[in-house]
Amino acid sequence: MLRLSLACLLARGHLLIEDVPGVGKTTLAQALARSVRSSFHRLQFTSDMLPSDVLGVTIYNAHTEEFEFKKGPIFTNFLLADEINRATPKTQSALLEAMNEQQVTIDGRSYELIQPFMVIATQNPVEHHGTYPLPESQLDRFLMRIRIGYPDIAAEREIVRQSKTSADLGRAVITGEELTHLQDAVQQVQVDEALVDYMLAIVEKTRTHDSLAMGVSPRGAQALFRASQALAAVEGREYAIPDDVKRMVVPVFAHRVAINARASMAQRSAEVAEKILGEILTLVDVPL
Repeated sequence: MLRLSLACLLARGHLLIEDVPGVGKTTLAQALARSVRSSFHRLQFTSDMLPSDVLGVTIYNAHTEEFEFKKGPIFTNFLLADEINRATPKTQSALLEAMNEQQVTIDGRSYELIQPFMVIATQNPVEHHGTYPLPESQLDRFLMRIRIGYPDIAAEREIVRQSKTSADLGRAVITGEELTHLQDAVQQVQVDEALVDYMLAIVEKTRTHDSLAMGVSPRGAQALFRASQALAAVEGREYAIPDDVKRMVVPVFAHRVAINARASMAQRSAEVAEKILGEILTLVDVPL
């Protein structure tokens, strides 16, 4: 999970962490954000939250007799959107422009976001009470979706015995400017044309699979390309290999495909999507 999170950061992507409460979603998000010496804001999403609580609001200044824009918490380098699917679709949509275009528009005026900019969102499974499923357009903005899962016995024993708080999540090891240089360097990671053909063959399979009602979009194909470059960089290589693509297919594609009703009757859609993507990987020839 840490390697995938770092790859998402280096690929200039946004990260969605989905799992049951109490497994460390928020802890992982805070640790990732605090590893960079830059601005950070945590926003707890609730059902009564309004878009202005995220973006900001224009108010009238009686002294200057002018309207002034008060920036919201989205004007930061790292935004932790905690339990994002507990907010209504109206509030969720406030993030769409920011995540895709690195800007927000208020009252007809656009405001650029500071760089680097990353949204790290956590969400509970949609089966839980009080959640609003993220629409496909919102999910598509996230480069990856990862799930932490329950720890093994040895790890949970260590968790039980430790008494660390959120203040002990580590320290900054890199500046925002250094991170930007690293992100630029990741774009120079070499990807062979045969590997691009391999990615596109996987994408095409998602669009024709009998159990999928919606396949991966061109934006999803771009996301797999960037994520594979970033994982290669995390592994210390200047070139991507087929294993990079294989490891990134599920976290990059699972939230971008839609399961048809017949395939999703037996179990959760997320689990079905991951299983289908695993089958697709076995059907596409790996480049030599």
